[in-house]
Amino acid sequence: MTEQEIAQIGPEFSAHLGRFRKCFIQERSVTHFDNYCRGLLSNVGRKSVEPMALASGTAVRTLQEFLKSGKWDHELARNLHQQGVLADLDELPHDPLGRIGVIDETSHVKKGTKTPGVQRQWCGAVGKKENCIVTVHTAVVQGEYKTLLDGDLFLPESWDADRERCREAGIPGEIHYRAKWWIALEQQARLAGNGLMFDWLTFDEGYGSKVPYLRLLNEVKQRFVGEVPVSFSVCRRMSEKSWRADECLPTTQTDRWRRFRLARRTLGHQVWRAMEKRVWAAGRWHRLIAAINEATGEVKYFVTNELTGSLRRVLRVAFTRWNVEHVFRVAKQETGLTHYEGRHYQGLIRHLILGLIVIGFASRKVARLRGEKSADHLRTSLPGVEREMRGPLATPASHDGNAAHERSDPIPSAA
Repeated sequence: MTEQEIAQIGPEFSAHLGRFRKCFIQERSVTHFDNYCRGLLSNVGRKSVEPMALASGTAVRTLQEFLKSGKWDHELARNLHQQGVLADLDELPHDPLGRIGVIDETSHVKKGTKTPGVQRQWCGAVGKKENCIVTVHTAVVQGEYKTLLDGDLFLPESWDADRERCREAGIPGEIHYRAKWWIALEQQARLAGNGLMFDWLTFDEGYGSKVPYLRLLNEVKQRFVGEVPVSFSVCRRMSEKSWRADECLPTTQTDRWRRFRLARRTLGHQVWRAMEKRVWAAGRWHRLIAAINEATGEVKYFVTNELTGSLRRVLRVAFTRWNVEHVFRVAKQETGLTHYEGRHYQGLIRHLILGLIVIGFASRKVARLRGEKSADHLRTSLPGVEREMRGPLATPASHDGNAAHERSDPIPSAA
């Protein structure tokens, strides 16, 4: 946003930032906080410390120290952000689909070896293995509202094994390697502590392939729809041998499968044909769903612990996950989410949290502006599955069954 545009929303933005005053002891830290968040919202080319400090008239070193070692409570700021989003969600009109949590991750290419968590690993931002860092996020979607709630750095095992390297990067001794699905569970526990619960949780096959994760979600009675790989093991009966998902529910003879049109906000509609089967997996009964994109032949498999809801409803939840791609795009291009700078863990985490605070404000602002428009306008951009259809199915392309860690992440790190 330009300075003029920021000035126009100045009182509202100041009120939003005012929620976080209790996180700071010194008034000068509040000033640095305001300048940093204003810089994240501005139109400076890169949302790192130096250009934002120069734009605000603050010494670069001063803003760096605010981020790296300043005395303020960033964990409390994260909690207040989540509580504020909950208040915003409660003000929204009821959505028949409910409140949906979305688990996903994003990545950012980094040069060198000093940035906390950096290593050569799968980088969805460029679609290949690259030297990068990965952050795991929880987002929320309710109707047309969507925003990021939480985020954590994924610390690879190679880093955890080298504690001297961790100390040099400022990584606390209590921070160790955690599987990405475990990071997601920790975020869900933190969100629950702040009163934020989900009617549904959805995620891609990188998380759906982890049976312990599904078991724990079932234990806490969290309803979910998760994408799973074609090799995911299921049983047709409790005591029967296991089958691969694509063996249990093969994508052949699909003439009688049900067809659904999927509406997306910024891209063209898609038509998917789907079929389901009751299976035993992760210690209880689930529904296994196979879906084929009629235009491209792309095949997706989903597992859900919702045994009674309509297939249309379950598919709507499953494809809601695409909303997080839009949020990542906006957060990267407009609020500097992945413009991490420096070699210190606390500075990286604080930049991430401040990015969440600013994208939370942007989401609330958009929701309020949208509320002033007509219902017809809202309906034209609502993502979800529309009416069921009947008709011939194009011949599907073969599914190559890529590994879960090589799933797509089409959001580039630069605009």
